[in-house]
Amino acid sequence: MSSPQVPEDGQGSGDSGDPSGDLRSVLVTSVLSLEPLDEDLFRGRHYWVPTTQRLFGGQIVGQALVAAAKSVSEDIYVHSLHCYFVRAGDPKVPVLYQVERTRTGSSFSVRSVKAVQHGKPIFIFQASFQQTQPSPVQHQFSMPAVPPPEELLDHQALIDQYLRDPNLKEKYRVGLNRIAAQEVPIEIKLVNPPTLSQLQRMEPKQMFWVRARGYIGEGDIKMHCCVAAYISDYAFLGTALLPHQWKHKVHFMVSLDHSMWFHAPFRADHWMLYECESPWAGGSRGLVHGRLWRRDGVLAVSCAQEGVIRVKPRVSESKL
Repeated sequence: MSSPQVPEDGQGSGDSGDPSGDLRSVLVTSVLSLEPLDEDLFRGRHYWVPTTQRLFGGQIVGQALVAAAKSVSEDIYVHSLHCYFVRAGDPKVPVLYQVERTRTGSSFSVRSVKAVQHGKPIFIFQASFQQTQPSPVQHQFSMPAVPPPEELLDHQALIDQYLRDPNLKEKYRVGLNRIAAQEVPIEIKLVNPPTLSQLQRMEPKQMFWVRARGYIGEGDIKMHCCVAAYISDYAFLGTALLPHQWKHKVHFMVSLDHSMWFHAPFRADHWMLYECESPWAGGSRGLVHGRLWRRDGVLAVSCAQEGVIRVKPRVSESKL
């Protein structure tokens, strides 16, 4: 499939830019590779299942966008998507994606997707696609000034650093070891990672560099958008829990909805800065906003999500 090339956007030598020196990203070869069953009907399988044993929301969003994108012409690209998670996904069975061609216009086209398991919808999704239309009306916020990813510890090294701290309580040590054992198909480098003492007084904000593991290349812009949809749900809702994590233990936390707006071309296998913040939490729900920035300062994607957050008070270790 031919399409405009994604710009290199100044991402530098630290990115997965050489197909000869890196493996093809599993996000392309497995996670987002759907099996066609009929016209506008696809089957998706699972790669990584969180410790909750529920399907990862980012996988469902990414696969639904893959299905929707297959029903539009090559010259139009997704500019927004909105979706609801209506039932817990079962990681033991595949997901069926049913695409409805809601509208095909000269400039904009809308596609609706229903994800089904056991004969019932688990997820409903709508995406709008647009033909490229230049405009003199342009502006964006400025990207935060942060250290480049090459100067930061990767996720595994950061966890190892926490585990070496003799003051780390055993219950948190177990949790960190569980996180370290997960085979997640994305790389993360946290900006300004908190010390153990700072964890007790955090704001509902975080920033981290993120990219897909492996090589995707400059091919189809639509695939990079699908990979970004997968990435965007990782650790997103947890932003709302940051000020409360030392007082309360999560009993139940799931996404209710997810929205994305795509602003500029990007490479999902190049480092992007994910800026996340939670302006509000209450009523057993949390709201989070996110921005994905290219390294050259271009705002590529905006995200929003609300989720259920039910907690229990942490029991003091002095109690029997």
